[in-house]
Amino acid sequence: MKTSAFLAWITLTAASFGWTEYFTFENVAPPAGIDPQVGAMDRMPDGRLAVAFHRGEVMFFDPADGSWKLFATGLQEPLGMLAEADGSVLVMQRAELTRLKDTDGDGSADEYETVFDDFGMSGNYHEFAYGPARDSEGNLYIVLGIASNGAPMAPEIRGEFSEVGEVDRVGMSDLASWGKNKGKAGRMYARVKWRGWVLKLSPDGKKMEPYASGFRSPNGIGFDAKGRLLITDNQGDWRPTSPLYDVRKGGFYGHPASLVWKGGWNGGDPRLMDVAKLDAMQVPAAGFFTQGELANSPTWPVIVPKDAFPGGMAGQTLIGEMNQPNLVRVLDDEVDGVFQTALVPMFDGSPLGPGNNRMIFGNDGSMYVGKTALSWPGGKGITRIKWNGKPFASLDKIKALPRGFALRFSQPLDAATIKSLSVKRHTYDYHQAYGAPKKDERVLEVKGADLSSDGMTLTLDLGALQEKHLHLIDMTGLLGKNGGKILGNKAWYHVVKAPE
Repeated sequence: MKTSAFLAWITLTAASFGWTEYFTFENVAPPAGIDPQVGAMDRMPDGRLAVAFHRGEVMFFDPADGSWKLFATGLQEPLGMLAEADGSVLVMQRAELTRLKDTDGDGSADEYETVFDDFGMSGNYHEFAYGPARDSEGNLYIVLGIASNGAPMAPEIRGEFSEVGEVDRVGMSDLASWGKNKGKAGRMYARVKWRGWVLKLSPDGKKMEPYASGFRSPNGIGFDAKGRLLITDNQGDWRPTSPLYDVRKGGFYGHPASLVWKGGWNGGDPRLMDVAKLDAMQVPAAGFFTQGELANSPTWPVIVPKDAFPGGMAGQTLIGEMNQPNLVRVLDDEVDGVFQTALVPMFDGSPLGPGNNRMIFGNDGSMYVGKTALSWPGGKGITRIKWNGKPFASLDKIKALPRGFALRFSQPLDAATIKSLSVKRHTYDYHQAYGAPKKDERVLEVKGADLSSDGMTLTLDLGALQEKHLHLIDMTGLLGKNGGKILGNKAWYHVVKAPE
């Protein structure tokens, strides 16, 4: 499946706000005859990239010569993968976690092993399955999306069925019934087992532990450099805007549909519970992707390796985004043991474009971004991003203080431009409705702005920080001492816990 066309990189052209001075953006020529919508990616031990496409093909891409080789076919909506040391590949498809093996050494998978499939399926189109992520002990984690009232269930289901919510099972051919259950079970529901849950699996997949609940459409799961299990979810019912979660065992993460599968649950229909009680039960988001500004549909997390991007970014998490033409950097902070983040756009205004579903770093430090669209806004194909080694000005660290924030930059700042910086905050209502407008939005007075002697740490005095509020720090007018703009010039910090 190799042609001379695959040996060439096609350079993208688009308007840029500075990123193209430091990075190259190139399209990888896709394999012939394949729908180039990417559902999963990982790097093989030998440096090749394993790529799962929407229609079920798994192929290997060799960055050395641009060639593609077919490894497996016939998978159903693969939305996550892990390459293994022996050359096999774990793939999360809609119905099961599968291990693809090449037992005869001919370069193609000849064994499809079911690793785990003990979860419910109703046939609803929205029951996506994501993962796996692997912890330091080899355990695997998957997360299951819930169903939508925009389409019916199949006449036959897999596993146990819950009658909570009064959902009728209808035939997929009964087009008149599509959406007829609206208002009965809620916009999104979990009528088959473990929908909306994170499941922890033993390394061999033979033991399962229900790990955490409350997820809606969590199109991103992975461990960060410090061993935290991060999951992104999408705006919708019970989701005022898209959240980023630091997931812990036993936690409830906001969407009540999954509670019907909680051990010992006897509370009836969870969506009818008192909202204040549900809110008190949920683990707060570590960060929020402001809808329509930073991200609309956040996707997969990936760790930035050493030397791939400028030094201050090494070990940080990057997250994909389907609708906005950028990625998102996660700047960690911790207050009294509470993990909270500032989220910063990356490659905004660059040639990257939308549809950024899955990412992986190659052996040479290049980042590969796999795109998809399905029936939503997005893109297709794979974009290769390569840093040219030239440093630039960026926000690299942030720390919440009793009266504001300390911002650490990669280069000294131009002190005369600090006065251009502005800060405002807002919060959201937690409710059953789809999304939520900003609430309690206000501009904060910058009472003081002190620059360190090296010009790289800026301390802002804003008064006491407000918990459960998202703080937008706008650095659009801020310049480095050498006159360069700050790349990624906005940061949204979610104050879960305010320092005392």
